[in-house]
Amino acid sequence: MTTTLARRTDEQALAHLQREHGRALFGFLLGLTYGDRQRAEDLLQETLVRAWTHPEALESDHASMRPWLFTVGRRLAIDARRARLVRPAEVGPEVLEQAPQHEDGSDKSVAALDVREALRSLSREHRDVLVQIYFRGASVCEAAETLGIPAGTVKSRTYYALRALKAVMPGYGPPAAARLAA
Repeated sequence: MTTTLARRTDEQALAHLQREHGRALFGFLLGLTYGDRQRAEDLLQETLVRAWTHPEALESDHASMRPWLFTVGRRLAIDARRARLVRPAEVGPEVLEQAPQHEDGSDKSVAALDVREALRSLSREHRDVLVQIYFRGASVCEAAETLGIPAGTVKSRTYYALRALKAVMPGYGPPAAARLAA
């Protein structure tokens, strides 16, 4: 079994490359990263790693390695930017604390189900009055006209229907049931 070791650039050649082109490459990468020194340093290191893993690039007959290094660094910067744009932006805890809180609606849904169930337990007359007054927003006179009963009867049925709801729905009371119906 033969093992082939990947060829690498000589350490002295890599150190010479760093001394000769490192400062200029860092300045170039700093411009590409809009002044972000950390990203520019990361890109510089990655560019030198590419030079280390591709010794054939150093063995070319070019007068200078700078164009090759700048091209590799530029492509790495473009790849890094594309990768960041694909990921959602990272946010810190202070941003999350200021984010608007959204209601999940589950409490309201459960309460609405409870109100519907409680309405089913009422007599038809009481249920009809509450539907007119609280669900359709009718006035006492409008509910009386729609149901064909006197306004006083609408008032008394509403009173007794709300009392019955309060008994069937402990913890809610008439005001909560009225808000949920609206």
